[in-house]
Amino acid sequence: MDTSSASSQSVQGSERLAFKPEGYNFWEWRGHKIHYVVQGEGSPLVLIHGFGASVFHWRYNIPELAKKYKVYALDLLGFGWSDKALIEYDAMVWTDQVIDFMKEVVKEPAVVVGNSLGGFTALSVAVGLPEQVTGVALLNSAGQFAAESRKREEADETVITKFIVKPLKEIFQRVVLGFLFWQAKQPSRIESVLKSVYIDSTNVDDYLVESISKPATDPNAGEVYYRLMTRFLTNQSRYTLDSVLSKMTCPLLLVWGDLDPWVGPAKAEKIKAFYSNSSLVHLQAGHCPHDEVPEAVNKALLDWLSINIASKPASPIVLET
Repeated sequence: MDTSSASSQSVQGSERLAFKPEGYNFWEWRGHKIHYVVQGEGSPLVLIHGFGASVFHWRYNIPELAKKYKVYALDLLGFGWSDKALIEYDAMVWTDQVIDFMKEVVKEPAVVVGNSLGGFTALSVAVGLPEQVTGVALLNSAGQFAAESRKREEADETVITKFIVKPLKEIFQRVVLGFLFWQAKQPSRIESVLKSVYIDSTNVDDYLVESISKPATDPNAGEVYYRLMTRFLTNQSRYTLDSVLSKMTCPLLLVWGDLDPWVGPAKAEKIKAFYSNSSLVHLQAGHCPHDEVPEAVNKALLDWLSINIASKPASPIVLET
């Protein structure tokens, strides 16, 4: 498959963002290079990917949404085509990054859309920049409510935490996690993991696998993986959904793949019950509904935006051929 071809068609017939091995646009943030895509004209949307992904995970959403909106998608620091910075990773690092991106690049009110890790980041951005965030859309968002977080800390340690992080000294952690990273970046392993969270694996193709495997070859990628696994993933309980939702004021859309083996529909229902100014759309999909069933996600977003978010007229855009 030619992953660099522009405007190729998915099985669903959706327009697809051209894969560019060199990336699209770059913005400097705190001395680090941040990759982003921008297409279309109109009121801005800012798309935030999940853990291990990149702007290219929005390949079927950007072209369609850009017909009516100005769409930005950025790679979080440590992921995708952004720098693999050797810093101490924390959820607030990405929140600060997106807030500054909105201030310096977007420069006007926008709706923020996030999948998985990007979902929790979107919520945090809405709280940190309420004057510029006019709405939030979550797609199978990461994050836990406080009670769930405490319970998990007490009774449900991850395998990596229990058997690698705690018992082993740092040198052995590095050896074991180095091997796990080597495994994780293999295309066959990436494909296998993706197929476990896509109910319909039609779109688990060469384009998607390369968009994840290529950044893993960057210098420092292994060290960033180590820091994420030993610091960030084992210290998420400080940030909870109720703590951010209780401070948020803008409309919220939940678009949920109900067949997600990691984050089921019960979480979506709980968020909706907690936050009254919210709408919920259930989809028969897994953890990444925007890529598995992009037409349904695009429709849900556009329908909600047309009702809840005031927009300015969009200028015609020229699609790449």
